[in-house]
Amino acid sequence: MKTSILIAFLAFLTAGVSAQNRYFTKTGKIYFDATTPSSPEKIEATNEKATSVIDAGSGAMEFAVLLKAFAFERALMQEHFNENYVESDKYPKSTFKGSVTNIKEVNLSKDGSYPVKLKGQMTLHGVTKEVEADGSLTVKGGAIVSGKSNFKILFSDFNIVIPNLVKDKAAKEATIKVDVNYEPLKAS
Repeated sequence: MKTSILIAFLAFLTAGVSAQNRYFTKTGKIYFDATTPSSPEKIEATNEKATSVIDAGSGAMEFAVLLKAFAFERALMQEHFNENYVESDKYPKSTFKGSVTNIKEVNLSKDGSYPVKLKGQMTLHGVTKEVEADGSLTVKGGAIVSGKSNFKILFSDFNIVIPNLVKDKAAKEATIKVDVNYEPLKAS
C-alpha cells in the first residue's frame, strides 16, 4: 500500500515534465517539538521517512509524511500523539503542496546555500491551511542536494485539541524543522 501511494505520488508529480530538474527523497527528516518551560519532559519526535519532490525549474514542491512514523523517546507519548492528538488512524498523513517562491534566485550552476521562501497548503488532521516559511536550498555540482526549513504551527489551526489535564505541559504550537537530502529524479 505504501509503495503504491509513493508510486502514484511520483507519477502525478512527474507527468508530462522532464525529470531533469526534479529532485526527490523518501528519507527526509521532520522534527517536531511541543515542549514548554513547564513540561516535565521533552515533547519531541523525529520522522525520518518524509517523501518530497522539488522541481528546480518551477519551484513546485510537495511533501508527504506518515504520522505514525514519528518516533518519540517514550512509547506512551507516541501512543497519545497518534491516538489522542493527530488521530493517525483517521488522518494517516500530513502533506504540503506549494512552491519555493523565489526559485529564480537559486543558481544551479554555482555551489552554495541559498535562502528561500516557501508558500503552500499544509494538510494535517483533516484541515488544510496556508503556510509560509523561510528555508534554504543547498546546491552542489549543478543539483539541489538538500533543503532545510523551520516554522511553527498552532495546534488549534488544525483542530488538534490539547486536553485540559496537560494544557500547561504541552505548547499550544509546535516547532517543525525540516531537513532533507535530495537525489535527482531519474526519468523512467
